[in-house]
Amino acid sequence: MTQSATITIATPDEAIAAIPDLCEVLADCVNGGASVGFMQPFGAEDAVSYWQGIAASVASGDIILALARVNDRVVGTVQVGLASKPNQPHRGDLMKLLVHRSARGLGLSRKLMEAVEAEAASRGRSLLVLDTATGSEAEAIYPRFGWERVGVIPDYALWPQGGFCGTTLFYKRVA
Repeated sequence: MTQSATITIATPDEAIAAIPDLCEVLADCVNGGASVGFMQPFGAEDAVSYWQGIAASVASGDIILALARVNDRVVGTVQVGLASKPNQPHRGDLMKLLVHRSARGLGLSRKLMEAVEAEAASRGRSLLVLDTATGSEAEAIYPRFGWERVGVIPDYALWPQGGFCGTTLFYKRVA
């Protein structure tokens, strides 16, 4: 059976409705070793308050949330935090590119990135920045999507199973 994927930029109501699926995606990624701010063990119930906060930030216009659906189930996501400081109206922070392990290999990461980059540009952002765990699978993805590597900060965070990991910084001009 062919799996068709759709990518959307979430409205506030869509962000709230997607919370159960988003909790599953985040739990799957953390338990798969993704260094995205949470520690193992991590269950879907542990993610509820995080996603409620993201939904509130979508409603306030502080975050762009892109969703990838396969067969009407959210299986991937990425966010851009819109910088609100007066000297940074042109910048956004790309955060938490997540794809459920069952949906990898469908090109969802690229499609999510293209959608959120275009939306950020349409909202007046011309520069996006991100950080990702050094040595992770994710670190290899961003250069393929046109992101420029800036450098590494050692011992920046912990892997979800414990132990220090560095973070690699990237940027991309989107407008």
